[in-house]
Amino acid sequence: MTISDMLAKNAKLYPDDIALVELKPSLNFRYEITWREFDNKANKIANALYNIGIRKDDKVIHLMTNSIDWLVVYFGIIRTGAWAVPLNFRFESGDILYCTEIAEGKAFVFGEEFISRVEEIRLKLPAVQKFIFTGDDTPAWAQNIGDLIAEASANPLAIELNGDDPCGLYFTSGTTGQPKPILLTHKNMEHAAVSESIHHGQTRNDNFILLPPLYHTGAKMHWFGSLYTGSKATLLREIKPSYIFKAVHKEKGTIVWLLVPWAQDILVALDKGELKKEDYELDQWRLMHIGAQPVPESLIRHWNTYFPHMLYDTNYGLSESTGPGCVHLGVENIHKVGAIGKPGYGWQVRIVNDNDTDVPVGAVGELLVKGNGLMKEYYKNPRRTAEVLKGGWLHTGDLAKMDEDGFIWYVDRKKDLIITGGENIFPIEVEEVLLCHPKVYDAALIGLPDVRLGEIAVAVIDPKPGMAITCEEMAAFCNENLPKYKRPRIIVFDKVPRNPTGKIEKVKLREKYKDLKYVR
Repeated sequence: MTISDMLAKNAKLYPDDIALVELKPSLNFRYEITWREFDNKANKIANALYNIGIRKDDKVIHLMTNSIDWLVVYFGIIRTGAWAVPLNFRFESGDILYCTEIAEGKAFVFGEEFISRVEEIRLKLPAVQKFIFTGDDTPAWAQNIGDLIAEASANPLAIELNGDDPCGLYFTSGTTGQPKPILLTHKNMEHAAVSESIHHGQTRNDNFILLPPLYHTGAKMHWFGSLYTGSKATLLREIKPSYIFKAVHKEKGTIVWLLVPWAQDILVALDKGELKKEDYELDQWRLMHIGAQPVPESLIRHWNTYFPHMLYDTNYGLSESTGPGCVHLGVENIHKVGAIGKPGYGWQVRIVNDNDTDVPVGAVGELLVKGNGLMKEYYKNPRRTAEVLKGGWLHTGDLAKMDEDGFIWYVDRKKDLIITGGENIFPIEVEEVLLCHPKVYDAALIGLPDVRLGEIAVAVIDPKPGMAITCEEMAAFCNENLPKYKRPRIIVFDKVPRNPTGKIEKVKLREKYKDLKYVR
């Protein structure tokens, strides 16, 4: 059953039930759509695209911010048999041009926030036959989506799709270089939906509060659990601690997926008394889970002081594994907080050395995963595909270790490993310690070249709002809590840049501070 079939099934079984709610609290905006309305609108989009010449295996660029319409357009695209190509809404014109050229987009659907960025490059995209606008004031060089669907049928297209058919071309977030195009199939999407619903025990009584960007595999594939079970989800388009609590309160949210920065913001607001639990009805909020990045153990223990009875879960995944869930902690394993878990539903896991030989329990090696969520390929890059998909195993580029109970602990990105004076420093271990300082809001550790040691560790510290920290204070804290070789040689105070899914953009930090010198 494809995800398109899942939508059609829900429209048939639960036609008048609410499928999605969209909130924009600052404008008191609330919009909802039933499963039947969702299905019909997706069919109209599909027919409108077919009427302008979109066929199976064409590519449709999809550049919109989070909304119900985002998902309607997405399902309309895949129902033509075309590939949806969702782009990061933070991409500038150069990135948009790069991705569209690689994808060979035939049509380009975009929202009003992107008019100037698209206009800047549209003449450089001769392969794009139609620019389709989803806002009100349509540029002269684009067609309005409302005009296209006005006469379109709401009946399903007779397009035959199977699990091996490509479904979407997803570009990685680009934290380690240029975005890489990842080709996913309908089977990949189906597996993500089934595994997500199983991992979190979702039922039709759940309401998933969705915050992260839909263009990313993490957010949408988490929502696929709601799609599979026919349960409601709420798209919260603005993110503040009070908005999250209000959405859970008013919409009776039961599951919230938070990125680390958002969870930190909630805890800071609770600690300062700016946010009070008693002002909201939160008892039905049964599960908080975090993914897309390493989760500090200290954060979860802090969270549990406010929500001692709430279930917690974390997932590990990559765009190459169709998002989250190839490793999964499980709500029953809170005693292993800090671990990323065990192989997820339908997944196998190995940890290997540089020769692809399994390492002993407790040893650090590269994490390999295998399952039905594995991407088809890096599009148009057979060399890179062969490098990461060897023997059916995805080589993730992440370092991990397995404990004696079979739980996997994330260590760090292979590329972020710092080697100083012959000693390995895993930045996440140090960042976890830095985040334990009561005045630290966020922290990152990067390596910079050093003539004598090869590399030195540089800590970038973002203090909590209204709090000041000195270098001497942080150095003293590090001296007390870290062995000498792991201590940062340089400490700077700055914002820690994170991408829309919460990952630290260490490439930016290394570039920004490349001229720093360690004075002995």
